[in-house]
Amino acid sequence: MSVAVITGSAGLIGSECSRKFVGEGLHVVGIDNDMRAQFFGAEASTRRNRLSLQRNLRDYEHRELDVRDLIALEDVFSRFKSDIRAVIHTAAQPSHDWAAREPFTDFEINANGTLNLLEVTRKHCPDAVFLFTSTNKVYGDTPNLLPLIEQETRWELPQDHRYYSGIDETMSIDQSQHSLFGVSKVAADLMVQEYGRYFGLKTVCFRGGCLTGPAHAGTELHGFLVYLMKCVVEGRPYRLYGYKGKQVRDNIHSHDLVNAFWEVVKKPFTGRVYNIGGGRHANCSILEAITLCQKIAGRELNWSYVDQNRAGDHVWWISGVTRFQQDYPSWRYRYGLEETLREIYAACLNQI
Repeated sequence: MSVAVITGSAGLIGSECSRKFVGEGLHVVGIDNDMRAQFFGAEASTRRNRLSLQRNLRDYEHRELDVRDLIALEDVFSRFKSDIRAVIHTAAQPSHDWAAREPFTDFEINANGTLNLLEVTRKHCPDAVFLFTSTNKVYGDTPNLLPLIEQETRWELPQDHRYYSGIDETMSIDQSQHSLFGVSKVAADLMVQEYGRYFGLKTVCFRGGCLTGPAHAGTELHGFLVYLMKCVVEGRPYRLYGYKGKQVRDNIHSHDLVNAFWEVVKKPFTGRVYNIGGGRHANCSILEAITLCQKIAGRELNWSYVDQNRAGDHVWWISGVTRFQQDYPSWRYRYGLEETLREIYAACLNQI
């Protein structure tokens, strides 16, 4: 029996992974204790996703435990040992603002929790592939030093700039402000790399842009596109923070990201790092996203502008995915931005 251990298994990426890996014939052990509800309130709970996985996937078993609990993780990994083919670590505290309020909790989950998983992997299943969902926030605010040009609806790079097609992995993570969340993810990211280089584990860090999809429990503090569409559909007021609303994000559907994960599981490397996101294929400013959401929903958004950006927020981010595509040339995007938003819209209607 081949096993995949997936942390954050009821979240956006974890639930997509669970469905994909069961579909590929693996037995999935999902680890998720719905901390998202504690972070962001009841509307952010992942309980709906968990119940759906348990109801619909025969080869899914759920463990409601915390990645900070090393003893509980030992119990899971010692049971399956070398049967574990892949460890997909998606569990995290994902918010800048929340991390500033509770820095110990943020660091313990993001950094110490990752170290716990690396250690039990090294001890019980050293041949398993270890995939970590890192973040573009490991680059801190360095992207904000790019020579951006203000356009009517977005900030943009000159077309002759080396990063115009997307920021690649050569950008420095040093000498920048990261936010405390960014720092805890940097610590985890470097530890994952080091367990690959030092111990020879098959580790890969995916430094994601905006990860999205209809299974996301979006809130104001995390889940940009889903929360925006939710505000349009439900008539909620939306606050837009800083940069004139022209800050640019690339957006990758969870389906496309998880297919990238599967490519790595089939052909793993050691200590690799990939920037991953919608790239030039799927990106938008917040103003552009508002326009598209209004078009899809057929109603106006009630929004206001706050002339103060969030600490650590990027003015412009488009992921350069060339390195990943070179290593995995069969991987392709399935979803564009509008198709993704139409799925999110349908999911929002279904939850009213």
